[in-house]
Amino acid sequence: MLIPAALSDFVSLIFPRTCLACVEPLARGEDHICTSCRAQLPYTDYHKLPEPENPLARRFWGKLPVRHALSYLRFLRHGRVQRLLHQLKYQGQSEVGLVLGRWYGAELSSYGLAADFDLIVPVPLHWKKLAKRGFNQADSFAEGLSTGLVVPWRAHALRRTEHTASQTRKTRTERWLNVATVFEVAEPAAVIGQRILLVDDVLTTGATLEACAIVLLAAGCAEVSVATIACADR
Repeated sequence: MLIPAALSDFVSLIFPRTCLACVEPLARGEDHICTSCRAQLPYTDYHKLPEPENPLARRFWGKLPVRHALSYLRFLRHGRVQRLLHQLKYQGQSEVGLVLGRWYGAELSSYGLAADFDLIVPVPLHWKKLAKRGFNQADSFAEGLSTGLVVPWRAHALRRTEHTASQTRKTRTERWLNVATVFEVAEPAAVIGQRILLVDDVLTTGATLEACAIVLLAAGCAEVSVATIACADR
């Protein structure tokens, strides 16, 4: 057992593993994000609030009957969260989604929320973008949540039927029009009667999550909750 550990330490000296948030070397036992960065991440703790006091839930009031509106972190420009999301989406670091999903799932489970979900469903990418990127960042987060919550996930329950323009720099109305009719339920039997946790990487206006939730509810799921890695201030 000592030989592999020594070899691992030697390899780390030559090719040091670095924190994906601050780029400092990771210590043994640290998992993609160093202990210091983990302690300083801007957690929302929205799951600890009564639903009427949850500012994220208010974004869906009058638009969508959401059971739980959850987000792990606050999105702050030029901070650790933005760097982590950039690594996840554009540098192929799918492990970021897995690690954050596991941590958040365990946190939600400790507050008794695992019992409120039957199935975790990620917001899908269009096949062209999926082929270009190689993976769906929301799916990585969903897989991590599945581990932390001990709730099954289905990567292909939803399908994106059109390759839409980026939501960046669009108004809420423009965002909604961009995605309102581009999602469909690909596995109807899997969602009927299920309490679904719908997940994505970032929540801004909520238009994408809203569009996905509408088709899930129309397909007969019992209720929808939403969760994201991070949420941006409006």
